[in-house]
Amino acid sequence: MNNNTHIIGAYNTKFGNLKDETIYSLYAEAAKGAINDAGIDIVDVDAIFLGNYSGGNFNNQEHIAPFGVNILPELRFKPMYRVENACASGTSAVHLAEMAIKSGKAKKVLVVGVEKMNSLDTKNTAITLAKASYWEKEGANGYTFPGLFAEYAKGWMKHYGYSLEQLQKYLAEISSKAYNFGAQNPLAHLQKARSKEDILNLPEEKNPLIANPLRLHDCSLISDGAAAIILSAEKTNNSVEIAATSSASDYLNIVDSKRSNYFLDGASEATKKALKQAKMTINDIQIAEVHDCFTITELLIYSAIGLTKKGNEFEALLNKDVYLGGKCVVNPSGGLKSKGHPVGATGVSMHALLHKQLTNNAIGVQVNNANAALVLNIGGSGATNMVSILKRS
Repeated sequence: MNNNTHIIGAYNTKFGNLKDETIYSLYAEAAKGAINDAGIDIVDVDAIFLGNYSGGNFNNQEHIAPFGVNILPELRFKPMYRVENACASGTSAVHLAEMAIKSGKAKKVLVVGVEKMNSLDTKNTAITLAKASYWEKEGANGYTFPGLFAEYAKGWMKHYGYSLEQLQKYLAEISSKAYNFGAQNPLAHLQKARSKEDILNLPEEKNPLIANPLRLHDCSLISDGAAAIILSAEKTNNSVEIAATSSASDYLNIVDSKRSNYFLDGASEATKKALKQAKMTINDIQIAEVHDCFTITELLIYSAIGLTKKGNEFEALLNKDVYLGGKCVVNPSGGLKSKGHPVGATGVSMHALLHKQLTNNAIGVQVNNANAALVLNIGGSGATNMVSILKRS
């Protein structure tokens, strides 16, 4: 049995409202880009694992994995699998590919994440995304994902006794951090820096309430894009080791649920398991790409990964721990908030961009002297929680 798995190549397409791209062209660009980056022969790829949330709703294409043969005819008759796990579809594909390598079933695997979301109008996009909720109790009753994550914002304020004004300042600072990092990322969907004050002072029509208390600038973007990595049983001169992977599932619903609405229990459990497996603590991690689908999610992630105590998440902002030069730089890519959030591509993108960071080839802001990084990818409203620990090979 193999003990180590390595990322030996990575590629990220541009994220955004890509009118000239299709799910097929994005899949092709990312797949070919990762293979070229790894410098391997196409025939050496033993399998493809594809993260894609809802090609059926967005693109009328459910059966998408074997399109890899159309892209790379050299891989005809090799196994190809589509993985769906809501917003964690990409990292799920990464973890399954790692299992294939560790089991001895494969030596080199291509992992692709892709989503082409801007083919639907806003209403139908919201409905499609709501299908990642507990539909019977949530989506069917009018809950959208902003509404589901608003439950965390309300729960956090109520449980710890914070005011709306306090919350808004913390969330605006998280948005500002994302925008400022994203402005330096040439692949980001949104490349416009804003200060916390800029966001707080926006007029109502420029920052409308989406789901109380979350506003427009608290929400991630509807993006098209793809990313890909090559996993290998053997390391190279340009590889990054996957030191640990962990997944923790929780109740599907957040509304009327047994899980907390003020702390990310599943994300915390997955992080603890991954750090233990890697024989590390959060103090050994210098960079994290985390699932800031909403600003409240990033705020709660600070305690979930152990940067702060529960209820004191804002300290990571006040102490600048999550900024460049801080203890653990969070989302130097701009995160989902600014880089973009093509759902099935998100987790693979996190791995791809951290590979670039740890090999000193960052796309955008380079975090210097980083030896280890953390991926936290969340599916649904916290029902699927996936963590990878990456380190220099």
